[in-house]
Amino acid sequence: MKNNFVHLHVHSDYSLLDGACRINDLVDKTKALNMKSVALTDHGNMFGAIGFYEYARQNDVKPILGFEAYVAPGSRLTKEGGKQKTYHLTLLAENLDGYRNLLKLSSSSYLEGFYYKPRIDKEFLSEHSKGVICLSGCMQSEINQNLLNNDYEKAVGVASQYKDIFGIDNFYLELQNNRIERQDELVKEALKISQDLGLNTVATNDIHYMESDDYAAHDTLLCINTRKSIHDVKRMRLSTNEFYFKSQEQMEKTFGDLPDALMNTSLIADRCNVELDLNTMHLPRFHPREDSLCYKPGMTNKQHLRKLCEHGAIELYGKIDKVTSDRLDHELGVIEETNFVDYFLIVWDFIDYAIKEQIPAIARGSGAGSLVAYLLGISNIDPIKYDLLFERFLNAERLSMPDLDIDFCAEGRDKVIQYVRKRYGGDSNVAQIITFGTMKAKAVIRDVGRAMDIPLPIVDKVAKLIPPTLGITLKDALEEEPELKAMRDGDPQILELFNISTKLEGLRRHASTHAAGVVVSDEPLTNYIPLAKNKDTVITQYDGETLVEKIGLLKADFLGVRKFTVIDKARLLIKATTGTVININKLPIDDKKTYDLLSRGDVKGVFQVETSRGFRDLLMKLKPDKFEDVLPLVALYRPGPLGSGMVDTFINCRHGREAVKYLHPMLEPLLKETYGLIVYQEQVMRIANRLGGFSLNEADNLRKAMGKKKPEVMAKFKVQFLNGAIENKIPKNVAEEIFGLMEYFAGYGFNKSHSAAYAMVCYQTAYLKANYPTQYMTAQMTCEKQNNLKIVDYMHECNRMGIELLPPSVNESYSDFTIVSDQQVRFGLGAIKNVGEKAIESIIEAREKDGEFTTIFDFCERVDLRLVNKQVIESLIKSGCFDSLPGYRSQFFEGIDTLLKVGAKSNKDRRMGQLNLFGAQENTIDLNALHSLPETEKWSEKQLLKAEKEAMGLYVSSHPLKRYKDAIEHYSDITTGELSEKPEDAEVLIGGIIDSINRTTTKKGKPIAYFTIEDMEGIAKCVIFSKKLASLNDQLQADEVVFVKGKVGFRDTEASIRVNEIITPEEMEKLIENKSPKNAIIRLKYAQINDDILSGLKEILSANKGPCPVFIKFEIPGNKTVIIKASDEYSVSLNENVFSGIRNLIGEGCLVSKSA
Repeated sequence: MKNNFVHLHVHSDYSLLDGACRINDLVDKTKALNMKSVALTDHGNMFGAIGFYEYARQNDVKPILGFEAYVAPGSRLTKEGGKQKTYHLTLLAENLDGYRNLLKLSSSSYLEGFYYKPRIDKEFLSEHSKGVICLSGCMQSEINQNLLNNDYEKAVGVASQYKDIFGIDNFYLELQNNRIERQDELVKEALKISQDLGLNTVATNDIHYMESDDYAAHDTLLCINTRKSIHDVKRMRLSTNEFYFKSQEQMEKTFGDLPDALMNTSLIADRCNVELDLNTMHLPRFHPREDSLCYKPGMTNKQHLRKLCEHGAIELYGKIDKVTSDRLDHELGVIEETNFVDYFLIVWDFIDYAIKEQIPAIARGSGAGSLVAYLLGISNIDPIKYDLLFERFLNAERLSMPDLDIDFCAEGRDKVIQYVRKRYGGDSNVAQIITFGTMKAKAVIRDVGRAMDIPLPIVDKVAKLIPPTLGITLKDALEEEPELKAMRDGDPQILELFNISTKLEGLRRHASTHAAGVVVSDEPLTNYIPLAKNKDTVITQYDGETLVEKIGLLKADFLGVRKFTVIDKARLLIKATTGTVININKLPIDDKKTYDLLSRGDVKGVFQVETSRGFRDLLMKLKPDKFEDVLPLVALYRPGPLGSGMVDTFINCRHGREAVKYLHPMLEPLLKETYGLIVYQEQVMRIANRLGGFSLNEADNLRKAMGKKKPEVMAKFKVQFLNGAIENKIPKNVAEEIFGLMEYFAGYGFNKSHSAAYAMVCYQTAYLKANYPTQYMTAQMTCEKQNNLKIVDYMHECNRMGIELLPPSVNESYSDFTIVSDQQVRFGLGAIKNVGEKAIESIIEAREKDGEFTTIFDFCERVDLRLVNKQVIESLIKSGCFDSLPGYRSQFFEGIDTLLKVGAKSNKDRRMGQLNLFGAQENTIDLNALHSLPETEKWSEKQLLKAEKEAMGLYVSSHPLKRYKDAIEHYSDITTGELSEKPEDAEVLIGGIIDSINRTTTKKGKPIAYFTIEDMEGIAKCVIFSKKLASLNDQLQADEVVFVKGKVGFRDTEASIRVNEIITPEEMEKLIENKSPKNAIIRLKYAQINDDILSGLKEILSANKGPCPVFIKFEIPGNKTVIIKASDEYSVSLNENVFSGIRNLIGEGCLVSKSA
């Protein structure tokens, strides 16, 4: 027999950084204690309601849905006077009406009442009280707060109000005794009110954690929430360890003299019966506009969808052949059978809108396997040509909502979302989706370490010892890293850090807006789900999986992709500069320049593959020469395939270094494109279909089961596969081997449709870079104009490509980067700090109206100085925008007050309509006398470059490292661009210029210095700890060129250097002289070998004799090299003359020095 007591006031980790109970633990504990039911009442939200409901029912525990509301003292709409008191109130759903009212109440608390916290008020409660059981709340309730203020009459008045709102049978006075001071008084007073008003009482325990010994961990969680230390005495805390999940016996011990209050928990639980319908879909209806493509009045949506598809087929194929017709009939039949016609039309509708508004948009993921999606223009991959499977996207035997991911140009994404809102019912029917961040292994160590006041370097060391494996737990980390375990076992404080962190690991830390997810409903969303708000964005309280799989709402991912914006801007630049109109979806797919670029690894700025050296290396090994070679890139470059050796086999088979093997001839047509390897999930499905006799729907179920690795399900599928294979005359032992191979590769298999969609964008960006390099790099820099690091990165790439980046100019620059000639790009004003779009518009308007500016005075007189203010002009001066005008930067900067005075007078006259055609007789200021710049010394090159760095975050006119370039290349063993490829604690030596110095102290008061070092490739963060700082402090000077030596570290995955030595270039040369000589390796391509080159080399080497042996590395066709050692008489001194001479003779990077 079940126990009678039921916990009705319970907080899970969805009471963010306040509740420390995992939902599954709550249900499991309820079941273990033989309790029949449990409630979930998180602070102000219903985030966890559906997950709780499902898991409880799966475990034969009745779920009671509710939340602990924050009630405003007056109107929820009043939001003034700073942080106000809110009162707590416990609300439970008695039935489906009550649940729906809770949805409305919780939604209103965010959408209308949010002010520091999500608030409701008594007026709204009155309107939505039906089916809701109300408990009066904890110590923070309005009744208890009045009682604590010794105002019994007011407390009775409040209780009477709630009695009237909910009815005498649905309002209970809540009794709690967690041994907090004065809580026993509140119980006595509540009993008195219950007698005065005839109200029932109910006992609760306000659960915040599972066990009494979780108190310390929960206390630390509160400190993380409030950003306080556990040693801070003046902080929010629960003063006892009684807020845990107690047994019935423990609750009886506390409330033994109040049996009715205990029994009422059971009676309330019996009354709460909410049956949710989690099997019905709530798709919005598509209503065509009269001007919709292919639509005729009276058409059904099924007819309209077919007409659209047939129209798309004619556009794309020219005609509809039998293969296309059969596939189309099949897909439309499934779509109609599953009632997803409106879904496809709605997605087509907003994609069509995007295309008409010239907002690039395309689907990726499994949706790219649909012919219907291709014909509607939702995807740009031909699923017939690339053998993509519709069943991977929509399986009629395993009915679930299709989930399309749509990539939009980043600048147009919000416009499309606004269109969807307006078209399908506004904020009431359309919302973005919530997502939750959790306390992962490294993060929880850092959070808890801060709360415990453990010194940052120690916490940092512990966190860095946790392997950077995706999804790793603290338990796994201790097993994998012996040093971590030794630290924990050898230090009581670190042991406590781990004990607390382990209890908090995985709890939800915060809620935010999903980067892409949007949900659309047929009715107001609050009929199905609660809503919340993140800043000004309406979001759901349930996560994406719940919305689609359980509630049955239409969800699509609207992802803003910056590369789509780059493609769009590049397309417009190509048209403007060459007249060529590029249709990005109809590029030639066999362009040799593109494949050559990819094979060279020349992928800076190319979608997906620019992010990692590993991707570049893979491309250079793969050497693609057709689209099918690019298609598997995303599928191959993942930890599973890389770690298994599968990638090496793939490459070797592609180049004929290994023989391609098939376990059975029937596998060859299915695996030929991937050289006998199972790379894609679709290949698993094809094998099951062709060899095992599975339908494609069954094959998709097998694919999904293999991913989940459920033994009992797999055993059933294996029997079916073996039987089917034997029917196809495949020997049983071979069939078993094939099934084993499918199981093995299922862990690595990737969605081919997704890979194909990414490969297409990769190809498109590579095509643009290879064929229109200046336009493409200009578009890249425009799209990253607010990101200095990216601009630096792309600027170096432009230099390498022979594209000159010209400094900004008030007479030539626009907001964006612009093309001046085939090989020249002008810096954009929008990339200069402190120069906003309104100021830029004023400059361009004045220039277009009356021509180029002739002097800086002319500039100040013609622009609107309310927009182009002193700060803007200073930034324009520093960045060199006025360099083409008479004068120089130091004069402009020194005379800025005079410039503003002249400009202000002209601005004022213009606004007042005084044209001053005949001079300035009426002026009180002699403007002619002011039209001269002060005499002052020119800024040195160092001062000029420093000013550029301040204004733009980078150097444009020159670079302070230019004169040190060869020395840095010679002596450094790594560049900033290569730093992230090094392992933790690797020793590095890197040359560059010091910047952004921040000398500070640790929490323990020890000195520490942070700074950056910039070389010709980028910027790296550096730190000097106290032990080394004393000796290095004098050498740490801003704008100095140095070499730093230290160890690589990773803080939050970003590479940095722990510096232990700073060396000047002069000191470095002396150090090198005392070391053993290096080998000089000169690289020569086969095509470069001629008499002029060889005689030039001989001349340079003879003139710079030294101790370094010379080797000539000939690169000959067929990816082969031959190395020949030169005679000792040509041994050379590796100095500046040798580096610059060989660079000028052969080219960049043709001379390298390696340790002998």
